[in-house]
Amino acid sequence: MHRKDSFQYKQFTIQQRHAAMKVGTDSDLLGALAAGGTRILDVGTGTGVISLMLAQRYPEATITAVEIDDDAIIDAHSNFAASPWADRIMLVHSSFQDYLARCRAAGATGAFDCVVCNPPYFDKSLECPDGGRTRARHSSSLPFAVLAEGAYAMLGSEGVFSVCIPGEVLADFSAACFLQGFWLKDVYQIKTLPHKPAKRFVLVFSKGAPTTRVDHTHCMRTAEGGRSEWYLQLMEPFHVGSSAIKKMNNGKY
Repeated sequence: MHRKDSFQYKQFTIQQRHAAMKVGTDSDLLGALAAGGTRILDVGTGTGVISLMLAQRYPEATITAVEIDDDAIIDAHSNFAASPWADRIMLVHSSFQDYLARCRAAGATGAFDCVVCNPPYFDKSLECPDGGRTRARHSSSLPFAVLAEGAYAMLGSEGVFSVCIPGEVLADFSAACFLQGFWLKDVYQIKTLPHKPAKRFVLVFSKGAPTTRVDHTHCMRTAEGGRSEWYLQLMEPFHVGSSAIKKMNNGKY
Protein backbone atom coordinates (compact mmCIF):
# COMPACT_ATOMS: atom_id res chain seq x y z
CA MET A 1 0.00 0.00 0.00
CA HIS A 2 1.49 3.31 -1.06
CA ARG A 3 -0.66 6.39 -0.55
CA LYS A 4 0.13 9.98 0.11
CA ASP A 5 -0.63 9.56 3.81
CA SER A 6 0.78 6.05 4.29
CA PHE A 7 3.69 3.88 3.14
CA GLN A 8 3.77 0.17 3.84
CA TYR A 9 7.16 -1.46 4.44
CA LYS A 10 7.61 -5.18 4.98
CA GLN A 11 7.94 -4.99 8.76
CA PHE A 12 6.39 -1.62 9.61
CA THR A 13 4.06 1.09 8.32
CA ILE A 14 4.77 4.79 7.98
CA GLN A 15 1.80 7.07 8.61
CA GLN A 16 2.60 10.52 7.26
CA ARG A 17 -0.62 12.50 7.44
CA HIS A 18 0.91 15.30 9.51
CA ALA A 19 4.63 15.52 8.73
CA ALA A 20 5.68 18.14 6.18
CA MET A 21 8.23 15.84 4.53
CA LYS A 22 6.98 12.47 3.35
CA VAL A 23 8.86 9.21 2.79
CA GLY A 24 11.26 9.62 -0.11
CA THR A 25 14.32 8.22 -1.82
CA ASP A 26 16.75 10.09 0.45
CA SER A 27 15.36 8.54 3.62
CA ASP A 28 15.29 5.06 2.07
CA LEU A 29 18.90 5.35 0.89
CA LEU A 30 20.13 6.61 4.24
CA GLY A 31 18.16 4.05 6.23
CA ALA A 32 19.62 1.25 4.13
CA LEU A 33 23.23 2.49 3.85
CA ALA A 34 23.95 4.32 7.12
CA ALA A 35 26.56 2.85 9.42
CA GLY A 36 24.99 1.54 12.59
CA GLY A 37 25.78 0.45 16.11
CA THR A 38 24.13 -0.34 19.41
CA ARG A 39 23.45 3.28 20.46
CA ILE A 40 22.01 5.34 17.61
CA LEU A 41 20.96 9.00 17.50
CA ASP A 42 18.62 10.01 14.66
CA VAL A 43 18.65 13.82 14.26
CA GLY A 44 15.48 15.20 12.68
CA THR A 45 13.63 11.90 12.54
CA GLY A 46 10.54 13.27 10.75
CA THR A 47 8.10 10.39 10.32
CA GLY A 48 10.63 8.06 11.96
CA VAL A 49 11.34 5.97 8.87
CA ILE A 50 15.15 6.04 9.22
CA SER A 51 14.97 5.06 12.90
CA LEU A 52 12.69 2.15 12.01
CA MET A 53 14.92 0.96 9.19
CA LEU A 54 17.92 1.05 11.53
CA ALA A 55 15.97 -0.76 14.25
CA GLN A 56 15.25 -3.50 11.71
CA ARG A 57 18.87 -3.66 10.51
CA TYR A 58 20.44 -3.62 13.99
CA PRO A 59 18.42 -5.83 16.37
CA GLU A 60 20.57 -4.94 19.40
CA ALA A 61 20.37 -1.18 18.90
CA THR A 62 18.61 1.36 21.06
CA ILE A 63 17.66 4.50 19.16
CA THR A 64 17.03 8.07 20.27
CA ALA A 65 15.03 10.00 17.65
CA VAL A 66 15.00 13.80 17.95
CA GLU A 67 12.42 15.93 16.12
CA ILE A 68 11.49 19.61 16.48
CA ASP A 69 8.30 19.77 14.41
CA ASP A 70 4.98 19.36 16.24
CA ASP A 71 3.25 17.70 13.30
CA ALA A 72 6.07 15.28 12.52
CA ILE A 73 6.12 14.23 16.17
CA ILE A 74 2.53 13.02 15.84
CA ASP A 75 3.42 10.70 12.97
CA ALA A 76 6.71 9.52 14.48
CA HIS A 77 5.03 8.67 17.80
CA SER A 78 2.33 6.67 16.03
CA ASN A 79 4.81 4.88 13.77
CA PHE A 80 7.15 3.92 16.59
CA ALA A 81 4.33 2.71 18.84
CA ALA A 82 2.90 0.49 16.10
CA SER A 83 6.27 -1.00 15.13
CA PRO A 84 7.84 -4.23 16.44
CA TRP A 85 10.62 -2.16 18.05
CA ALA A 86 8.69 0.34 20.17
CA ASP A 87 10.66 -0.63 23.27
CA ARG A 88 13.98 0.21 21.58
CA ILE A 89 13.15 3.69 20.23
CA MET A 90 12.87 6.83 22.35
CA LEU A 91 11.28 9.89 20.73
CA VAL A 92 12.46 13.33 21.91
CA HIS A 93 10.43 16.43 20.97
CA SER A 94 13.14 19.06 20.70
CA SER A 95 15.46 20.93 18.38
CA PHE A 96 18.85 19.27 18.06
CA GLN A 97 20.44 22.41 19.50
CA ASP A 98 18.34 22.23 22.68
CA TYR A 99 18.80 18.48 23.00
CA LEU A 100 22.56 18.92 22.70
CA ALA A 101 22.54 21.68 25.33
CA ARG A 102 20.64 19.45 27.77
CA CYS A 103 23.04 16.55 27.17
CA ARG A 104 26.02 18.82 27.79
CA ALA A 105 24.48 20.16 31.00
CA ALA A 106 23.93 16.59 32.19
CA GLY A 107 27.40 15.42 31.18
CA ALA A 108 25.83 13.00 28.72
CA THR A 109 27.80 13.76 25.56
CA GLY A 110 29.74 10.98 23.84
CA ALA A 111 26.88 8.58 24.51
CA PHE A 112 26.33 7.30 20.96
CA ASP A 113 28.33 5.19 18.55
CA CYS A 114 26.22 6.22 15.57
CA VAL A 115 24.59 9.51 14.56
CA VAL A 116 22.42 9.62 11.46
CA CYS A 117 20.75 12.61 9.83
CA ASN A 118 18.94 13.47 6.62
CA PRO A 119 19.86 17.14 7.06
CA PRO A 120 18.10 20.28 5.83
CA TYR A 121 20.17 21.70 3.01
CA PHE A 122 18.36 24.41 1.05
CA ASP A 123 19.58 27.99 1.29
CA LYS A 124 17.62 30.40 3.49
CA SER A 125 16.81 32.59 0.48
CA LEU A 126 14.70 29.78 -0.95
CA GLU A 127 12.54 29.24 2.14
CA CYS A 128 8.91 28.36 1.57
CA PRO A 129 6.00 29.80 3.56
CA ASP A 130 5.16 26.45 5.20
CA GLY A 131 7.00 26.47 8.54
CA GLY A 132 7.20 22.70 8.79
CA ARG A 133 8.71 22.28 5.35
CA THR A 134 11.12 25.14 6.04
CA ARG A 135 12.42 23.43 9.19
CA ALA A 136 12.68 20.10 7.39
CA ARG A 137 14.32 21.38 4.21
CA HIS A 138 16.32 24.56 4.91
CA SER A 139 19.73 24.74 6.51
CA SER A 140 18.77 27.87 8.46
CA SER A 141 17.02 25.58 10.95
CA LEU A 142 20.15 23.48 11.49
CA PRO A 143 23.32 24.94 9.91
CA PHE A 144 25.89 22.43 8.68
CA ALA A 145 28.53 23.60 11.18
CA VAL A 146 26.09 23.25 14.09
CA LEU A 147 25.05 19.75 12.99
CA ALA A 148 28.66 18.63 12.51
CA GLU A 149 29.75 20.03 15.88
CA GLY A 150 26.79 18.48 17.66
CA ALA A 151 27.24 15.08 16.03
CA TYR A 152 30.91 15.10 16.95
CA ALA A 153 30.06 15.92 20.56
CA MET A 154 27.43 13.20 20.88
CA LEU A 155 29.60 10.43 19.43
CA GLY A 156 31.99 8.24 21.35
CA SER A 157 35.65 8.09 20.40
CA GLU A 158 35.11 5.58 17.56
CA GLY A 159 31.69 6.83 16.47
CA VAL A 160 30.35 7.23 12.92
CA PHE A 161 28.16 9.94 11.40
CA SER A 162 26.01 9.17 8.32
CA VAL A 163 24.09 11.64 6.15
CA CYS A 164 22.37 11.82 2.75
CA ILE A 165 22.88 15.06 0.82
CA PRO A 166 22.57 16.35 -2.76
CA GLY A 167 25.63 17.06 -4.87
CA GLU A 168 25.20 20.83 -4.76
CA VAL A 169 26.04 21.00 -1.05
CA LEU A 170 28.61 18.18 -0.99
CA ALA A 171 31.62 20.49 -0.71
CA ASP A 172 30.11 22.76 1.94
CA PHE A 173 28.84 19.92 4.11
CA SER A 174 32.07 17.94 3.84
CA ALA A 175 34.08 21.03 4.76
CA ALA A 176 32.00 21.58 7.90
CA CYS A 177 32.64 17.98 8.96
CA PHE A 178 36.37 18.10 8.18
CA LEU A 179 36.79 21.32 10.16
CA GLN A 180 35.11 19.62 13.09
CA GLY A 181 37.60 16.73 12.98
CA PHE A 182 35.67 14.02 11.13
CA TRP A 183 37.33 11.71 8.61
CA LEU A 184 35.44 10.58 5.53
CA LYS A 185 35.10 6.80 5.62
CA ASP A 186 32.60 5.88 2.88
CA VAL A 187 31.15 7.83 -0.03
CA TYR A 188 28.13 6.37 -1.82
CA GLN A 189 27.55 8.21 -5.10
CA ILE A 190 24.00 7.47 -6.17
CA LYS A 191 22.96 7.98 -9.79
CA THR A 192 19.40 7.87 -11.07
CA LEU A 193 20.47 6.61 -14.53
CA PRO A 194 23.83 5.24 -15.76
CA HIS A 195 24.55 8.18 -18.08
CA LYS A 196 23.75 10.87 -15.52
CA PRO A 197 25.99 12.29 -12.78
CA ALA A 198 25.42 11.29 -9.17
CA LYS A 199 22.41 13.09 -7.71
CA ARG A 200 22.63 12.01 -4.07
CA PHE A 201 25.54 11.19 -1.80
CA VAL A 202 25.40 9.07 1.34
CA LEU A 203 28.45 9.99 3.40
CA VAL A 204 29.80 8.07 6.38
CA PHE A 205 32.24 10.01 8.57
CA SER A 206 34.42 8.58 11.32
CA LYS A 207 35.33 10.36 14.55
CA GLY A 208 38.24 8.08 15.32
CA ALA A 209 41.67 7.74 13.77
CA PRO A 210 42.14 8.56 10.07
CA THR A 211 40.61 5.95 7.80
CA THR A 212 41.02 5.06 4.15
CA ARG A 213 38.17 6.53 2.15
CA VAL A 214 36.17 4.02 0.11
CA ASP A 215 34.12 5.23 -2.86
CA HIS A 216 31.04 3.38 -4.04
CA THR A 217 29.12 4.31 -7.19
CA HIS A 218 25.65 2.88 -7.73
CA CYS A 219 22.70 3.48 -10.01
CA MET A 220 19.04 3.28 -9.02
CA ARG A 221 17.74 2.53 -12.51
CA THR A 222 18.92 0.71 -15.61
CA ALA A 223 19.41 2.45 -18.95
CA GLU A 224 15.95 1.16 -19.89
CA GLY A 225 14.40 2.86 -16.86
CA GLY A 226 13.67 -0.16 -14.67
CA ARG A 227 14.90 -0.57 -11.11
CA SER A 228 18.53 -1.68 -11.02
CA GLU A 229 19.60 -4.96 -9.46
CA TRP A 230 21.61 -3.00 -6.89
CA TYR A 231 18.63 -0.93 -5.78
CA LEU A 232 16.28 -3.91 -5.64
CA GLN A 233 18.76 -5.84 -3.52
CA LEU A 234 19.31 -2.85 -1.24
CA MET A 235 15.58 -2.34 -0.67
CA GLU A 236 14.60 -6.02 -0.63
CA PRO A 237 14.48 -6.21 3.20
CA PHE A 238 12.19 -3.18 3.32
CA HIS A 239 10.03 -2.56 0.25
CA VAL A 240 6.90 -4.59 -0.33
CA GLY A 241 7.00 -6.11 -3.82
CA SER A 242 10.74 -5.69 -4.35
CA SER A 243 11.31 -9.46 -4.32
CA ALA A 244 8.71 -9.96 -7.03
CA ILE A 245 10.22 -7.20 -9.21
CA LYS A 246 13.66 -8.72 -8.74
CA LYS A 247 12.41 -12.13 -9.88
CA MET A 248 10.75 -10.55 -12.91
CA ASN A 249 14.02 -8.80 -13.78
CA ASN A 250 15.79 -12.16 -13.57
CA GLY A 251 13.24 -13.73 -15.88
CA LYS A 252 11.92 -16.18 -13.27
CA TYR A 253 8.32 -15.21 -13.99
